[in-house]
Amino acid sequence: MNDDSQWIAEALAGKSAAFGQLVRKYQDRLYNTVVHVVGCEEDARDVVQEAFVQAFVKLETFQHASAFYTWLYRIAFNVAVSHGRKKRPKISLEQTREATGQEPVDGQADPSQQAEQTERCRQVREALAALPEEYRSILTLREIDGCCYETIAEILDLPIGTVRSRLHRARLELRDQLKEVLIDD
Repeated sequence: MNDDSQWIAEALAGKSAAFGQLVRKYQDRLYNTVVHVVGCEEDARDVVQEAFVQAFVKLETFQHASAFYTWLYRIAFNVAVSHGRKKRPKISLEQTREATGQEPVDGQADPSQQAEQTERCRQVREALAALPEEYRSILTLREIDGCCYETIAEILDLPIGTVRSRLHRARLELRDQLKEVLIDD
Protein backbone atom coordinates (compact mmCIF):
# COMPACT_ATOMS: atom_id res chain seq x y z
CA MET A 1 0.00 0.00 0.00
CA ASN A 2 1.49 3.38 -0.99
CA ASP A 3 1.52 6.40 1.30
CA ASP A 4 -1.56 7.94 -0.35
CA SER A 5 -3.62 4.78 0.09
CA GLN A 6 -2.49 4.44 3.68
CA TRP A 7 -3.28 8.08 4.48
CA ILE A 8 -6.68 7.79 2.78
CA ALA A 9 -7.52 4.67 4.80
CA GLU A 10 -6.44 6.38 8.02
CA ALA A 11 -8.42 9.53 7.18
CA LEU A 12 -11.50 7.42 6.49
CA ALA A 13 -10.93 5.77 9.87
CA GLY A 14 -11.21 9.20 11.50
CA LYS A 15 -7.56 10.28 11.71
CA SER A 16 -7.69 13.80 10.31
CA ALA A 17 -3.91 14.12 10.59
CA ALA A 18 -3.62 11.55 7.80
CA PHE A 19 -5.59 13.80 5.46
CA GLY A 20 -3.28 16.60 6.56
CA GLN A 21 -0.41 14.54 5.14
CA LEU A 22 -2.18 14.45 1.78
CA VAL A 23 -2.71 18.21 1.93
CA ARG A 24 0.97 18.83 2.68
CA LYS A 25 2.04 16.49 -0.10
CA TYR A 26 -0.14 18.02 -2.82
CA GLN A 27 -0.97 21.60 -1.87
CA ASP A 28 1.97 23.27 -3.62
CA ARG A 29 1.66 21.20 -6.79
CA LEU A 30 -2.09 21.79 -6.96
CA TYR A 31 -1.72 25.50 -6.28
CA ASN A 32 0.98 25.92 -8.95
CA THR A 33 -1.28 24.29 -11.52
CA VAL A 34 -4.49 26.04 -10.47
CA VAL A 35 -2.90 29.50 -10.47
CA HIS A 36 -2.24 29.10 -14.20
CA VAL A 37 -5.81 27.98 -14.81
CA VAL A 38 -7.52 30.79 -12.86
CA GLY A 39 -4.83 33.42 -13.45
CA CYS A 40 -4.98 34.98 -10.00
CA GLU A 41 -3.10 34.07 -6.84
CA GLU A 42 -5.96 34.88 -4.48
CA ASP A 43 -8.50 32.93 -6.51
CA ALA A 44 -6.11 30.00 -6.79
CA ARG A 45 -5.74 29.89 -2.99
CA ASP A 46 -9.53 29.90 -2.63
CA VAL A 47 -9.97 27.17 -5.25
CA VAL A 48 -7.28 24.94 -3.72
CA GLN A 49 -8.72 25.37 -0.23
CA GLU A 50 -12.23 24.55 -1.44
CA ALA A 51 -10.91 21.57 -3.41
CA PHE A 52 -9.28 20.10 -0.31
CA VAL A 53 -12.45 20.65 1.71
CA GLN A 54 -14.52 18.89 -0.95
CA ALA A 55 -11.95 16.10 -1.23
CA PHE A 56 -12.12 15.55 2.53
CA VAL A 57 -15.92 15.48 2.47
CA LYS A 58 -16.02 13.17 -0.57
CA LEU A 59 -13.03 11.01 0.39
CA GLU A 60 -15.15 7.91 0.82
CA THR A 61 -16.12 8.17 -2.87
CA PHE A 62 -12.48 7.92 -4.01
CA GLN A 63 -12.30 4.55 -5.75
CA HIS A 64 -8.51 4.22 -6.25
CA ALA A 65 -9.12 3.78 -9.99
CA SER A 66 -6.78 6.70 -10.60
CA ALA A 67 -4.04 8.45 -8.69
CA PHE A 68 -5.22 10.53 -5.74
CA TYR A 69 -3.74 13.67 -7.31
CA THR A 70 -5.73 13.09 -10.51
CA TRP A 71 -8.94 12.78 -8.50
CA LEU A 72 -8.02 15.84 -6.43
CA TYR A 73 -7.16 17.89 -9.50
CA ARG A 74 -10.51 17.00 -11.06
CA ILE A 75 -12.23 18.38 -7.97
CA ALA A 76 -10.07 21.52 -8.09
CA PHE A 77 -10.79 21.98 -11.78
CA ASN A 78 -14.54 21.77 -11.16
CA VAL A 79 -14.24 24.25 -8.28
CA ALA A 80 -12.23 26.59 -10.53
CA VAL A 81 -14.89 26.43 -13.25
CA SER A 82 -17.65 27.14 -10.72
CA HIS A 83 -15.59 29.91 -9.16
CA GLY A 84 -15.00 31.44 -12.59
CA ARG A 85 -18.71 31.44 -13.35
CA LYS A 86 -19.48 33.23 -10.10
CA LYS A 87 -16.67 35.73 -10.40
CA ARG A 88 -15.41 36.98 -13.73
CA PRO A 89 -12.44 39.02 -12.54
CA LYS A 90 -10.47 41.40 -14.67
CA ILE A 91 -6.87 40.43 -14.09
CA SER A 92 -4.11 42.89 -14.69
CA LEU A 93 -0.76 41.80 -15.96
CA GLU A 94 0.76 42.85 -12.63
CA GLN A 95 -1.62 40.51 -10.78
CA THR A 96 -0.73 37.69 -13.14
CA ARG A 97 2.98 38.32 -12.61
CA GLU A 98 2.46 38.31 -8.83
CA ALA A 99 0.22 35.24 -9.02
CA THR A 100 2.62 33.10 -11.00
CA GLY A 101 5.80 34.55 -9.59
CA GLN A 102 7.40 33.86 -12.94
CA GLU A 103 9.70 36.46 -14.33
CA PRO A 104 12.50 34.47 -15.91
CA VAL A 105 15.51 36.72 -15.93
CA ASP A 106 19.10 35.68 -16.45
CA GLY A 107 21.24 37.24 -13.74
CA GLN A 108 24.01 37.67 -16.34
CA ALA A 109 21.85 39.37 -18.96
CA ASP A 110 22.29 43.03 -19.72
CA PRO A 111 19.40 45.43 -19.00
CA SER A 112 18.16 45.51 -22.61
CA GLN A 113 18.02 41.70 -22.72
CA GLN A 114 16.20 41.66 -19.40
CA ALA A 115 13.66 44.20 -20.66
CA GLU A 116 13.12 42.19 -23.84
CA GLN A 117 12.73 38.96 -21.87
CA THR A 118 10.30 40.61 -19.45
CA GLU A 119 8.23 41.91 -22.34
CA ARG A 120 8.09 38.48 -24.00
CA CYS A 121 7.04 36.86 -20.72
CA ARG A 122 4.30 39.46 -20.36
CA GLN A 123 3.10 38.76 -23.91
CA VAL A 124 3.02 35.00 -23.33
CA ARG A 125 1.15 35.40 -20.03
CA GLU A 126 -1.31 37.76 -21.68
CA ALA A 127 -1.86 35.40 -24.61
CA LEU A 128 -2.35 32.42 -22.28
CA ALA A 129 -4.83 34.37 -20.16
CA ALA A 130 -6.77 35.34 -23.31
CA LEU A 131 -7.33 31.72 -24.35
CA PRO A 132 -10.71 30.14 -23.65
CA GLU A 133 -10.64 28.18 -20.39
CA GLU A 134 -10.86 24.79 -22.11
CA TYR A 135 -7.66 25.58 -24.01
CA ARG A 136 -5.88 27.24 -21.10
CA SER A 137 -6.65 24.26 -18.85
CA ILE A 138 -5.33 21.71 -21.33
CA LEU A 139 -2.18 23.73 -22.04
CA THR A 140 -1.57 24.20 -18.32
CA LEU A 141 -1.98 20.50 -17.58
CA ARG A 142 0.25 19.41 -20.45
CA GLU A 143 2.94 22.08 -20.69
CA ILE A 144 3.18 23.36 -17.12
CA ASP A 145 2.15 20.38 -14.99
CA GLY A 146 3.55 17.82 -17.45
CA CYS A 147 0.51 15.52 -17.44
CA CYS A 148 0.21 12.81 -20.06
CA TYR A 149 -2.80 12.71 -22.39
CA GLU A 150 -4.43 9.91 -20.42
CA THR A 151 -4.22 11.86 -17.16
CA ILE A 152 -5.57 15.00 -18.81
CA ALA A 153 -8.45 12.98 -20.25
CA GLU A 154 -9.22 11.57 -16.82
CA ILE A 155 -8.95 14.94 -15.05
CA LEU A 156 -11.10 16.79 -17.58
CA ASP A 157 -13.41 13.82 -18.18
CA LEU A 158 -12.80 13.90 -21.92
CA PRO A 159 -11.94 11.26 -24.51
CA ILE A 160 -8.23 11.17 -25.37
CA GLY A 161 -9.02 12.20 -28.96
CA THR A 162 -10.73 15.33 -27.69
CA VAL A 163 -7.74 16.11 -25.48
CA ARG A 164 -5.40 15.76 -28.46
CA SER A 165 -7.52 17.92 -30.74
CA ARG A 166 -8.11 20.64 -28.11
CA LEU A 167 -4.43 20.70 -27.24
CA HIS A 168 -3.60 21.07 -30.92
CA ARG A 169 -6.13 23.90 -31.34
CA ALA A 170 -4.92 25.54 -28.12
CA ARG A 171 -1.32 25.52 -29.35
CA LEU A 172 -2.40 26.94 -32.72
CA GLU A 173 -4.41 29.70 -31.07
CA LEU A 174 -1.58 30.55 -28.70
CA ARG A 175 0.86 30.58 -31.62
CA ASP A 176 -1.45 32.89 -33.60
CA GLN A 177 -1.68 35.27 -30.67
CA LEU A 178 2.10 35.27 -30.33
CA LYS A 179 3.00 35.61 -34.04
CA GLU A 180 4.61 39.00 -33.57
CA VAL A 181 6.70 37.75 -30.67
CA LEU A 182 7.84 34.70 -32.63
CA ILE A 183 8.65 36.73 -35.74
CA ASP A 184 11.08 38.87 -33.72
CA ASP A 185 13.20 35.78 -32.95
